[in-house]
Amino acid sequence: MMSALLAGIPDLQAQKPGKKFTVSGTVVDANNNPVSGAYILINNKNTDVQTDPKGFYKIKVRPSDTLITAFIMNGGLKEELINGRTTINFKLSGVISPVASKPEIKKDDELEYNIGYGTVKKKEMTTTVGKINGTNKKYASYTNIYEMIKGEVPGVHVAGKKITIQGPTSLNLSTDPLIIVNGIETNNLDDISPLQVKSIEVLKGAAASIYGSRGANGVIIITLFGSDGK
Repeated sequence: MMSALLAGIPDLQAQKPGKKFTVSGTVVDANNNPVSGAYILINNKNTDVQTDPKGFYKIKVRPSDTLITAFIMNGGLKEELINGRTTINFKLSGVISPVASKPEIKKDDELEYNIGYGTVKKKEMTTTVGKINGTNKKYASYTNIYEMIKGEVPGVHVAGKKITIQGPTSLNLSTDPLIIVNGIETNNLDDISPLQVKSIEVLKGAAASIYGSRGANGVIIITLFGSDGK
């Protein structure tokens, strides 16, 4: 009797606690055509996984991971709860894939740069993407991250704990930039020590447009040591 019951739930036996498992599927557009180059995010964090020319993707996830997202620049975003599923398909209703054509050799200003959730072309980056590498030993002299940002990150104004990015025009009453720490949005940096910071990137203008209205006042991306396994 017990063996018969266990035979009916093979997925529970196959997925051991704490062991990664594979999720795969396809991403299609509003006309059910495959979407190539769509980014796959896990728990709103960027990964190196993109869909192939047939719209297919495959990614390893942890049992603790809850959310998977398919995203494409200027096209759309669709989220799904994982809930132990191994096959998850996406339909981006706001996307219509272009007709396939022969690949072209891109000019220098057509080269694309990865800035987090997607890419922007070099010619669109009229406002420089500021970045510092936290491995520089001099950063250890700062007593808090606000002083570190004020003293080292170009294009950013810091007054106390108030941070603003020079240049972008606000679309709302707030002037606060979007702050992302290890892939998670936050508005409080008090608990972060300069010694924890691996890198800080500042995006504005076209480079921040990938975040939509949330990036209207610019974007600050902070990566801490250990967040990427290093």
